[in-house]
Amino acid sequence: MNNDFPSLTQSLRDFAKARDWEQFHSPKNLASALTVEAAELLEHFQWLTEEQSRNLAAPKKAEVAAEAADVLLYLLQLCDKLQIDLMEAARLKLAVNAGKYPVDRARGSSQKYTEIIAPDRGG
Repeated sequence: MNNDFPSLTQSLRDFAKARDWEQFHSPKNLASALTVEAAELLEHFQWLTEEQSRNLAAPKKAEVAAEAADVLLYLLQLCDKLQIDLMEAARLKLAVNAGKYPVDRARGSSQKYTEIIAPDRGG
């Protein structure tokens, strides 16, 4: 199997078609499923300390990997239904974020871009 989004997306189409699941895969339903899977991913970290979250035991890491895969698969299906090129959208968003978070003002800060004070504002 190839390691690219188009071949994975085609595999998802084939998987759903073989099970007659396309009828259930509206953008709304896929977005809902994506949210549920993201919550299941978060659940694995719910009561961990920062340090524990960085050092997962192998069995827990495997569970997290499975949930992350569910998130990716639903996201790919959603983008497929809406004809969104996910790689292009991600590249565009990264460029937008680079503008919102210039290195000289954002480095080492967790503040939202609207809270970063521009040097010319007397910050």
